[in-house]
Amino acid sequence: MSDRHISQHFETLAIHAGNTADPLTGAVVPPIYQVSTYKQDGVGGLRGGYEYSRSANPTRTALEENLAALEGGRRGLAFASGLAAEDCLLRTLLAPGDHVVIPNDAYGGTFRLFAKVVARWGVEWSVADTSDPAAVRAAITPKTKVIWVETPSNPLLGITDIAAVAQVARDAGARLVVDNTFATPYLQQPLALGADVVVHSLTKYMGGHSDVVGGALVTADAELGEELAFHQNAMGAVAGPFDSWLVLRGTKTLSVRMDRHSENAARVADMLTRHKRVTSVLYPGLPDHPGHEVAAKQMRSFGGMISFRVEGGEEAAVEVCNRAKVFTLGESLGGVESLIEHPGRMTHASVAGSQLEVPADLVRLSVGIENVDDLLEDLQQALGR
Repeated sequence: MSDRHISQHFETLAIHAGNTADPLTGAVVPPIYQVSTYKQDGVGGLRGGYEYSRSANPTRTALEENLAALEGGRRGLAFASGLAAEDCLLRTLLAPGDHVVIPNDAYGGTFRLFAKVVARWGVEWSVADTSDPAAVRAAITPKTKVIWVETPSNPLLGITDIAAVAQVARDAGARLVVDNTFATPYLQQPLALGADVVVHSLTKYMGGHSDVVGGALVTADAELGEELAFHQNAMGAVAGPFDSWLVLRGTKTLSVRMDRHSENAARVADMLTRHKRVTSVLYPGLPDHPGHEVAAKQMRSFGGMISFRVEGGEEAAVEVCNRAKVFTLGESLGGVESLIEHPGRMTHASVAGSQLEVPADLVRLSVGIENVDDLLEDLQQALGR
């Protein structure tokens, strides 16, 4: 069955797109092509287009086709990490002297890439509250080539109206890049809302089991996809075959996992809003969240990420993290197990002293798919009842 004729329902695409039965054995799961080079049918006669696994590998091809289908894009590319994907994208789209608008809340590693790496290359950047299209428009300069968005954002769970900012980008002749890691293509499809490129850390929900590191780009435009593929090969930070296979396994169950993550997170957020030691809960599923209406419009559900602030300041927040038992103290997110962390000292230490600095009393949760009553009990004891 050709991918072009697969049902467009997400759950079916997740299982079948890119997953062509092996022509030799009929294996229903793509094999792990753990190979570096390929026998050619004469000089320059590539069999199936494969010559060297940095350039292309059948297992990675299967994943890339799957990712493109799930995001509704024309081209998908898989990388060794999310930051490797971002680096390839920026070096493809930008040249010295260009300008980028970045969000005032973003993953610390993304900020570090802009502030410590890309800036040394002569690319300028400025910060805007991307939840406000007018603020994004005001941050644009004649040199702006890219507008970068995370929605929901990391770690403050801010929401950006993708369609509105896409219009701002088009008006400015800039490309809109959306990091869709928190939402995943099951909950949100930025390309359908006008984005040009979607970025993923495949390490998170797409892999889903905390056993792989990877990244991805998906483009709405085939020509841009070709440009990115050239740079991917030239720079070489590609996803390996086993890592590709692990992520491809993960995408098959993405929809059922995200449903459970979202259901559990909604229960956890509700409990936190009523806890006497919690001063603020940041979750777009809450009606009083400033981005709730936009999130409800552009997302299928509200996801599994929650941040909250506690009375007592930084030390109290750290103590909550240390007291948790079912929630594992650790960085990253999106696995089947629940994680808890202190962003200011962990994932977002690199933004300290910048416009993206996060509150010291902030705790971030990646709500897993365990029994939700166990998660609620654990948080209550960690907060001290």
